[in-house]
Amino acid sequence: MGEWHPECPARLQAIEDQLIASRIDALIERESAPLAEEAALLRVHTQAHVDYIRSRSPDEGYAEIDPDTSMNPHTWQAALRAAGAAVAATDAVIEGRYDNAFCSVRPPGHHAEPARAMGFCFFNNVAIAARHALEVHGLQRVAIIDFDVHHGNGTEAAFSGDSRVLMCSIFQHPFYPFSGADNQAPNMVNVPMPARSKGMDVREAVDMLWLPRLHAFKPEMIFVSAGFDAHREDDLGNLGLVEDDYAWLTDQVREIANRYARGRIVSCLEGGYNLSALGRSVVAHVRALAGI
Repeated sequence: MGEWHPECPARLQAIEDQLIASRIDALIERESAPLAEEAALLRVHTQAHVDYIRSRSPDEGYAEIDPDTSMNPHTWQAALRAAGAAVAATDAVIEGRYDNAFCSVRPPGHHAEPARAMGFCFFNNVAIAARHALEVHGLQRVAIIDFDVHHGNGTEAAFSGDSRVLMCSIFQHPFYPFSGADNQAPNMVNVPMPARSKGMDVREAVDMLWLPRLHAFKPEMIFVSAGFDAHREDDLGNLGLVEDDYAWLTDQVREIANRYARGRIVSCLEGGYNLSALGRSVVAHVRALAGI
């Protein structure tokens, strides 16, 4: 999105570097992501939105979508590939080829509403994957976990009031995008956290508010909006999580998945902009997903 922008290509390289340094890289099966088909996008987004994003794709330079979000000549393909990764991972996990999957993708997705791109996001990768599981694979109940420092307004907009989906999120509040704290639908478990909240505050909220709802819901599959910008070293937020907190959160998700969902989890990268903290946090997350 430009030299100045925190949502930069170096994010994925930082993850690669940390996975190699951690020596778990050899244990990971890798697949390159296909492009999402338009039908997959349209399970969440309006035709007008898809057409608008396609039409804004520039031949050169940048096309501004909002003050934070721009397209370059490759963004359209990258956004299709990010959504395609989430759909392909969903297929692979449901078909039993993998126990679970982490999609190391950009651009992120959870701010993308059915009819609006915003906050670095064009298509809502996790929402597209969850809808694919429900409508293509016929699952009855899926849970979405979002621990990004910013509220996943796009995911909430896609599923608010949908009894097939339980969304559990923590996020800094008040903070961009200034949503999620009020007028929650019954299937939303949003937990706004004040600035400077630390890992133990988040763990207590998860224990008291998320886990009872997840046990009652008994999801058949879990999707994770895995944002790592709540890390204490990340300047885009002001929460105090560390790698151990991400491992603990992932362990809780995995325990629910093992109990009710045959272990089926698809996690998609969202935020995380301090490159070192991002790489270390993803390693903690992937280790916990793999149970190592």
